[in-house]
Amino acid sequence: MKVSVVIPAYNEEKYIAFCLNSLARQSVPPDEIIIVDNNCTDKTADIAGKFSNVRIVRENKQGMIFARNKGFNEAKGDIIARCDADTILPPDWIKKIKANFEERRIDALTGPLVFYESPVKGLFFVKMYLNIMKYLQHGKEILNGPNMIITKKIWNKVKNKVCLDDKKVHEDIDLAIHILQVNGIIYRDNTLVIQESARRITSNPLSFFGEYPLRMITTLKHHG
Repeated sequence: MKVSVVIPAYNEEKYIAFCLNSLARQSVPPDEIIIVDNNCTDKTADIAGKFSNVRIVRENKQGMIFARNKGFNEAKGDIIARCDADTILPPDWIKKIKANFEERRIDALTGPLVFYESPVKGLFFVKMYLNIMKYLQHGKEILNGPNMIITKKIWNKVKNKVCLDDKKVHEDIDLAIHILQVNGIIYRDNTLVIQESARRITSNPLSFFGEYPLRMITTLKHHG
């Protein structure tokens, strides 16, 4: 079972090395790492290119969804693990991913996150969000974007159905709903915890606590 890690990136020179260093320290290494250069104008690609086992591909259409899709389509592994460029992954992340897919009949996997650079570092609020979304999906899990893993097989089933407008949908919720619509199984491993920068909260709290929830509602309404 081969695991491809896909990291969409737009001007991430401040963070990308921390993410790639955490992947270099994995007890079970990924089979490939794909950085999707989404029109970076800084040194992101130069920094990423210094790491072994990293392949850089370019996506000219701007936006997380286009970058994610490009990476997923390029991935050669049976399993596609997606994280953000500002995440720090625990040393057993790939090991736990492989164990989950070996032990369970699942099509997708997700886990919670904690924010670094933030005074609030617990799992409570993230788990509450995931539990609320599970309730809204009638007991079925959704995906947490910076920490989501799917099979290449299920991606091939839904890749032509996913929504493409970042302004209308949360890409992780949208992808999860499409996976559920083709009877895919999503599992949440609460021990599969990653760290993510809190920059979206600290730099623009009005957007994070206002626009993010509004787009979540829009995403759910879009799918009925």
